[in-house]
Amino acid sequence: MPQPPHPLRICLLTDTLGDVNGVSRFIQNVALQAHQTGRDLCVLTSTQFKIPNQPNIINFKPIFATKMPRYENLELVLPPAPAILRYLREHRPDVLHISTPGSVGSVGWWAALRMGIPVLGVYHTDFPAYVDYLFEEPVYTTLCTGHMRFFYKRFAAIFTRSDDYKRSLMKLGIAEDRIVRLLPGIDTDTFHSRFRDPAIWQRLGVPAGPKVIYCGRVSVEKNMPLLVKVWKAVHHQRPDAQLIIVGDGPYRAPMQLELAGMNVHFLGFRHGVELSAIYASGDLFIFPSTTDTLGQVVMESQSSGLPVIVSDQGGPKEVVQHNRTGLILPADRPEQWVTAVLGLIQDEPRRRQWGAAAHNYIQPMSIRHSFDHFWQTHEAVHAQARRG
Repeated sequence: MPQPPHPLRICLLTDTLGDVNGVSRFIQNVALQAHQTGRDLCVLTSTQFKIPNQPNIINFKPIFATKMPRYENLELVLPPAPAILRYLREHRPDVLHISTPGSVGSVGWWAALRMGIPVLGVYHTDFPAYVDYLFEEPVYTTLCTGHMRFFYKRFAAIFTRSDDYKRSLMKLGIAEDRIVRLLPGIDTDTFHSRFRDPAIWQRLGVPAGPKVIYCGRVSVEKNMPLLVKVWKAVHHQRPDAQLIIVGDGPYRAPMQLELAGMNVHFLGFRHGVELSAIYASGDLFIFPSTTDTLGQVVMESQSSGLPVIVSDQGGPKEVVQHNRTGLILPADRPEQWVTAVLGLIQDEPRRRQWGAAAHNYIQPMSIRHSFDHFWQTHEAVHAQARRG
């Protein structure tokens, strides 16, 4: 007798979930949306970091874990592969979603091959570009590119966060008809202009003056050396301006040294309502990265009512309206960034106008809208596999 149909069952495997980055936030949002809407999705990871206490999130204790070389805020783990494979065999998902090409993702890759079920994923991070920035060794970049090409070649569909990185996937040999542009989405209720609270700066010990905010990893692959050059020139002309750095990373110490005495405030990691208030209480958001596949923080800051300045390389430029919600500038022209920052600091009416436009522009891009698209794509791949 034919078995009655059951709702789609997805297992998502990820190497990053407790880290403070856009990928972790995206996966946490997906898990929460699935839980709230009654979809059968479980997230599997293996980490020593603290993760959300949620019924559909399962953390397998690592056999071994250590800090990642050149990146102490991230970890390398050896997951308990037999336990993960046993769980997948018992849970019997219809589709596997592999979010990262690390050790946990590799266990998922092998499980999908063994179980004969389709696998999807999101190209969250341009790892070859990161390796190139961090190690400056062409051999490592070539090896990383080869691994990515091998890892993704049997995926039934790969989500890209931006059109810019669709071309990167095609260079890896991924057929265009297997690449899906995932509709961008963030938690627009959490990041909102209503959280504006100017008193937060006094609580954080930040003096009066225009507030320019950066949020993300403090590392060279985020093009932070450009921000150092820009801020030196901005501080020279506007010594009252304050640069707020939210996040941490290996470039923090050199950056603190170079910008000592120039009104730069390193706040480290911030979360929840406090992070929402920091965004909404600033005057301008700056994000010089050239390696981001989307730049979730760029969407969060705009939703919070801030005009933004981003580079012309990578995904962030695709969620910014030039000369309406912010500026898209050449990544190799620091003088243009200096002019732009000074111009917006001095022009409060334009700042407010662009900030309001940025807020309105992002509001339709809710995480629920993005999650529905995410789920529908998995349903389509599953249906196609059943027909096959």
